[in-house]
Amino acid sequence: MAKCDILFLQAIFSVFLEGDINVGLKAIGAGLCMIGAGASSIGEGFIGMKALEGVARNPETYGKVRTLLILGVALDETCGIYALLISFMIIFVLN
Repeated sequence: MAKCDILFLQAIFSVFLEGDINVGLKAIGAGLCMIGAGASSIGEGFIGMKALEGVARNPETYGKVRTLLILGVALDETCGIYALLISFMIIFVLN
């Protein structure tokens, strides 16, 4: 099971068993935030794929493509880290 599915099931069971809807809504919100982290990893794959295609078509541009690849992956990774950070804040900080 994916992390989102587990959090969703925890949210549903906590609402029905404990009667506290806030816990369930926090778990659903954290699961939705992790969709952003998953989308970030898919984006990194596309960045790498297009960089390899660019170097395969024109090998002389390897240095420029590599620089842009590193910059693009770094920017994309920050989005995933922010999604993970917000997910942790929802679970542990919000009361």
